[in-house]
Amino acid sequence: MRTAYYISDGTAITSEVFGHALLSLFPVEFNHITIPFVETPEQAEKVKAKIAKTFKESGERPLVFYTIVNMDVRESISNSVGINYNFLDQFVPPLEKILGIPAKPEKHRTHSIHEKTYDIRIEAVNYALANDDGANVDNYGDADIILVGVSRSGKTPTSLYLALQYGIKAANYPFTEEDMGDMLKLPPRLRQFKSKLFGLTIGAERLHQIRSERRANSRYASMRQCRMELREVENLYRREAIPFLNSTRYSVEEISAKILAETGLQRRKY
Repeated sequence: MRTAYYISDGTAITSEVFGHALLSLFPVEFNHITIPFVETPEQAEKVKAKIAKTFKESGERPLVFYTIVNMDVRESISNSVGINYNFLDQFVPPLEKILGIPAKPEKHRTHSIHEKTYDIRIEAVNYALANDDGANVDNYGDADIILVGVSRSGKTPTSLYLALQYGIKAANYPFTEEDMGDMLKLPPRLRQFKSKLFGLTIGAERLHQIRSERRANSRYASMRQCRMELREVENLYRREAIPFLNSTRYSVEEISAKILAETGLQRRKY
């Protein structure tokens, strides 16, 4: 199996994102190794030795994706035995020409506490945690969005992802068996914030699988219960004209992107 290295003098998030995006185009398995905070020539030499060892053991030159500001560190990594891809060299010179100004690279500028939106994102994460699973309905006035759906349909991870990645205050509220009755109705506490609601649903088979991992052989996890709850919530979404998404085949990243595209919520990422 070929090895792919993601190296940076910062968090390595950028090199990971670029590298993974490129490698995802190829139906090949890779051994992924991320090495952040390579900030001195001495550290770079150790990384080079690790790359060389990988080459010797596997017989295949590793792919090396890196974003490094420090010139000495960058030069050292560029001389490794791997097949080296420096993303900054690929994109910075053309942008300098177009913008008419030179780049001023600084370490930790992209993913650090000094980001303009850092405090916004941390506040949003705290909000998502405090308003998870219907725990605090009194704060819904501060929400940018309120995710609703049955238990285990993806509300909590999506709320946290929206907060951490985009600084969006996302609360979430679960519809439980007790809410169903003869017909599921929108609770008064949610109706006043109907414009903020976004529904999640999921395939019955997938919900049964997820719930069985949590509470095997329970009524909660039974296929009959899953189908009943999903039928009720989807009928509610249609009846109340609440936008909703089936999360069965989507990752949390895709779910979040689709929600943002449909709602027009502003990303507070940069």
